[in-house]
Amino acid sequence: MTRRWTPRRSVIRLTTARNATATHHRYPYRSPVLALDCGATTVLLTCDGPVTSGDLAFAHQLAREAARYARSVESRFYGRDDTPEAAA
Repeated sequence: MTRRWTPRRSVIRLTTARNATATHHRYPYRSPVLALDCGATTVLLTCDGPVTSGDLAFAHQLAREAARYARSVESRFYGRDDTPEAAA
């Protein structure tokens, strides 16, 4: 089954700064929270109700993409271009 395409309704761009933070908050009796604090804006990610397999899949995808983002930022910081396109 393919997923039906729906247009995006909005895009939020958070620009990091010196004081940007990402923190994990674990609670004994409710869903965990990931807080992204980018100065004047804070985004909280949490599950809606009991944790589901979909929530777990999204958490793993978020971790993978965050690791890729970190590698890309590191490459830019050190002046390298480690993208697959650069190797071609």
